[in-house]
Amino acid sequence: MNALADELFPGTGSDAARLDAAIGPVEWARVPSTFERDVVDAPSGPLARIALGPATGERVVLVPGMTGSKEDFLLMMPLLADAGYRVEAFDMAGQYESGTAGPERLDPPERRYSLQLFVDDLVAVLDTGATPAHVLGYSYAGTVAADAALQRLELFASLTLLSAPPLAGQALRGFKVLGPLSPLVPGRALGPVFIAALRLNVHRAPVDRARFVTDRFRLTRASSVGDILALMQRTPDRAEELRASGMRVLVAVGAGDVWRPGLHEAFARRLGATFVELPTGHSPCETAPHQLTEAMLAFLRR
Repeated sequence: MNALADELFPGTGSDAARLDAAIGPVEWARVPSTFERDVVDAPSGPLARIALGPATGERVVLVPGMTGSKEDFLLMMPLLADAGYRVEAFDMAGQYESGTAGPERLDPPERRYSLQLFVDDLVAVLDTGATPAHVLGYSYAGTVAADAALQRLELFASLTLLSAPPLAGQALRGFKVLGPLSPLVPGRALGPVFIAALRLNVHRAPVDRARFVTDRFRLTRASSVGDILALMQRTPDRAEELRASGMRVLVAVGAGDVWRPGLHEAFARRLGATFVELPTGHSPCETAPHQLTEAMLAFLRR
């Protein structure tokens, strides 16, 4: 935890950390019956969505990233709902239960998943409910959410960038492991390699999480993963535009993220954003949900 976070979020790292440490096995594939399920008719096709919390509460929309899904937020959503928020999460096009959504469904059809495809889908989701909404973009979805905010500022009450690409241009160059090789290989060619690497290393995760991640790949399109990696090799620089927009931004990241240390904090400074670093890896929503939610609530309520 950094000094700024200690000042802004004094409870984070104490009770919240103990609650995170006590998390036991999670049935990631089973969405509890207390959650609502529906499908959003987006430009790229049907997007699977879950929701929780009072219909009259302030709206929070959580967007998972590449190879992720709405279930990545199962542990966070009840915490936000208990705080009075109406919380939603959906699978991006090509991912898990939105696997049939893709560029061929656009009007006119396109060949590849594009940043604008994901932006238009997010706008379609936001248009189904009350706005402005608080939006969290996780990993690549942070890039999507930032672009959507600049295109439709009136739909956003705030923006949280969780483990989002902190570099413009060839963002993969900042990866701790893949970084040195990423400029040499086209992103689309990295897609199958990336999926294979995740399958190979998933055993490092808890058994319940590893099983779900492996099963999720059966519905996730490899082409969507390759296209997103290619898009990450030309990440747009929106920092100055976001800062000038006046959008309230929180940059949250785990200390052991896939991007090299310091890049996220420098990114937050460019954005004029609040920055919080949590004692975990790339997926605080899964491994430190209480600490992340506490930091996010403090940010939203300030």
